[in-house]
Amino acid sequence: MKFLRMIPIIFIFLGIPPYMNLSYAESKNPNEYKVLSSTNKKLSISDVQEYLMKGDNLVENGNFEQAKQTYDKARNLAKQLAGFYRDLNGSFKGLDARIPLEMEKKGRKSIKIWAQSNARLVSLYKSKKQPEVAVPLLVEIIRLMTPNSPEGKEAYENLLQLGFVDTTYKGF
Repeated sequence: MKFLRMIPIIFIFLGIPPYMNLSYAESKNPNEYKVLSSTNKKLSISDVQEYLMKGDNLVENGNFEQAKQTYDKARNLAKQLAGFYRDLNGSFKGLDARIPLEMEKKGRKSIKIWAQSNARLVSLYKSKKQPEVAVPLLVEIIRLMTPNSPEGKEAYENLLQLGFVDTTYKGF
């Protein structure tokens, strides 16, 4: 029995480590293996941000129709993402608290960028003298972000300017 205990000590003294033939895994970032975590994102909040920047550039160049289409893509993708995150949040409630917390955080980001997409569309519609199309988007911004948020207050101000509402909102 004592001889078996001596074997590791002998290996140490002889300089022959018992783990010599083991292979090591690479220490690369695990996010590189995830398809949607790579730079080719097609279903992410950063993709929505890309659409918004592209739309902003189109507006600067005076291409309002193509900017509208790009803002619509951003809005639709943000809306989809919010729904996906909401569904996952509900599916994992009570099973693993980490997942609903992550989905709630991502859901809030997607809702915020959804409201930003709406705000950009509202600006386009106001400049084209189409308030009837801007009003539903403004109401949606208030619903998404609440009237007390800066986005909600600004949306209500726009509704007031357009004449859709008459009462000013003081807010908190």
